[in-house]
Amino acid sequence: MRLISIKEIKGIITLQSGLHIGAGDMDMKIGGVDNPVIKHPHTNQPYIPGSSIKGKVRSLLEMKSGLISKTEGKPVSISDMKKCEGQQRSECQKILQLFGCSGSESEDSMKLGPTRVSFADCPLNIQWIQDCVDRNLPMTEVKSENSINRISGTALNPRFTERVPADSKFDFSVSLKQMEGDEDLLDYLLTGLKLLESDALGGSGSRGYGRIKFEFTDEIIKEKFNNLNLFQK
Repeated sequence: MRLISIKEIKGIITLQSGLHIGAGDMDMKIGGVDNPVIKHPHTNQPYIPGSSIKGKVRSLLEMKSGLISKTEGKPVSISDMKKCEGQQRSECQKILQLFGCSGSESEDSMKLGPTRVSFADCPLNIQWIQDCVDRNLPMTEVKSENSINRISGTALNPRFTERVPADSKFDFSVSLKQMEGDEDLLDYLLTGLKLLESDALGGSGSRGYGRIKFEFTDEIIKEKFNNLNLFQK
């Protein structure tokens, strides 16, 4: 198996609504927020972990292919692929080639080759940071949420969630290895990114959080992405 090329896909992620990707802090500070967003330890600026994008794109592709119902929500594996036929088997193979498989399947994974896609962490765009400084804009916001008693109409159990506000911009980069004999994995990866743009990233997507928009620097990639029809009949 021979490596033919490595293609880098770059662009900007613009938030269409507030984004919350949790930091996992266990300490509750007096006067602080319940759910802080993840931040770079040196700059204290929010960023989007590449693992968050990778995990959501993979799960959406598995959902679209129908594989997610066969694995009880677990990531698809080589053993799952062996049980599939036709189009579903082809999609399962593409998912495993793009995102990799369990180390316990090392013998069979040699036939699929190395993981093809690598998502970088997404820092705040430098120009956006400068705009925030120039206009004195905060880089995060705190949103108060609570449940409502249906009878009395009073608020219950208030929580304070930190979000990165809408209109914030992050630099996006993903690299894709092309191995000899591969099918066109680029289109399949772009399909996953399009699904993510149609869904949500991070937590509380059902409450309107995490809507994003991709803007690619490469014109060919941009055209491919914009022309994708996710649910052809």
